Amino acid sequence: MKVKRKTSDVIIFVILLILAITFLAPIFIVLMNSFKGKFFISDAPFVFPNKQTFVNFENYTSGIEKTNFLSATGWSLFITVFSVGFIVLLTAMTAWYITRVKSKFSNLLYYLFVFSMIVPFQMVMFTMTKVANVLSLDNPVGIIVIYVGFGAGLSVFMFCGFVKSVPIEIEEAAMMDGCNPIRTYFFVVLPILKPISVTVAILNVMWIWNDYLLPYLVIGSDYKTIPIAIQYLKGGYGSIDMGAMMAMLVLAIIPIVVFYLVCQKHIIEGVTSGAVKG
Repeated sequence: MKVKRKTSDVIIFVILLILAITFLAPIFIVLMNSFKGKFFISDAPFVFPNKQTFVNFENYTSGIEKTNFLSATGWSLFITVFSVGFIVLLTAMTAWYITRVKSKFSNLLYYLFVFSMIVPFQMVMFTMTKVANVLSLDNPVGIIVIYVGFGAGLSVFMFCGFVKSVPIEIEEAAMMDGCNPIRTYFFVVLPILKPISVTVAILNVMWIWNDYLLPYLVIGSDYKTIPIAIQYLKGGYGSIDMGAMMAMLVLAIIPIVVFYLVCQKHIIEGVTSGAVKG
């Protein structure tokens, strides 16, 4: 019995190791090529940098200069922080209402949010672009509203699963002590929702920070986010400064990887709590 268990453990370990290498290999290849000259990246993309191909940090300095990377980082940071903040605050409040108020309207509202999760973005992107132009949402502030709309479905679904695990007696006790619904939500319910709030925030940060299509369609080149700025390393006749592009991809990846590593335990805590208790 023990032999079979050890064998299965080894097989699982090997499978997980292969999956880890598969997912980490592209990141490692990008990092490795960010230190090579652009002509050597195409000829020998899987070769470690050596004396002939190594270019020090020239790719990084030229990439930052060509893409105006600092400005792009500022716009990405602005859009990501405010979009995620509003998504967490508004969808948590909505999920609390849907879960606690049992009515036909709340049930309909819940299923509308769930339905929005299965509608492909490609089906609505052209219509959404036209509507954004008509409503003057084609700017960094307007795109935050659009992100809140697209991120609401999954966020409300996750929050609803977690709110069901919160004993309603806690809220009733707070109201008996004189708290109105607003105070009950912000001082009692919201602190309890911290694990799932962090989970929702991390998932949306990774999506919004790396998103290319929505900013490209809505705000275009007027306010370049990092993914859009990197695309401008493409030159005429299909030429691409691969060295600078690899370097900028590394700089774009670093913040989100660090953020995820710091907060990854909260993802597991939030998801498991919602799944087991909900």
